[in-house]
Amino acid sequence: MLNLPNALTGLRILAVPVLIWLLASDDPQARTWATVVFLVAAVTDLVDGAIARRKGQITSFGKLADPIADKALIGTALIGLSLLGDLAWWVTVVILARELGVTALRMWVIQHGVIPASRGGKAKTVSQVIAIGMYLYAPTSLDWWSTAAQAAMAVAIALTLITGVDYILRAVRLRRPAVSNA
Repeated sequence: MLNLPNALTGLRILAVPVLIWLLASDDPQARTWATVVFLVAAVTDLVDGAIARRKGQITSFGKLADPIADKALIGTALIGLSLLGDLAWWVTVVILARELGVTALRMWVIQHGVIPASRGGKAKTVSQVIAIGMYLYAPTSLDWWSTAAQAAMAVAIALTLITGVDYILRAVRLRRPAVSNA
């Protein structure tokens, strides 16, 4: 169980309370550090799975903890930004509802097969990380930054919804043979 991919996942889990603390801090530098913590933790998500597959270090712990760590990191950042008034609550609700819905779909079909992450799902994650990172950083000295962050979040929301529908269709197709034979 103790290997580099699992250690990276554990690091991502440990980043969540640090992110909460930084977002709650009154220190003017805290937002910059929150951005750094978030982005470093997000990069571990991109790296841990690749290392696990390449080195044959896929574990039951990793399969369970990795998606939990991802959702905790993204969810914490979104909720924190909404609590601070920097991000509309409806954005947070849409993204988190999709994430919880996909998790429920995966549980619903688990007896019939696995719905692997798609390229669209990976693009959705990257777009969310970029948009959230931009919202976290939010320099006041750059007039265009807010518009760029909103555009990045619009892309993230679109990919979130599109891939959510894709997961629903894939789950129904995976279950259909079992439902018609019952």
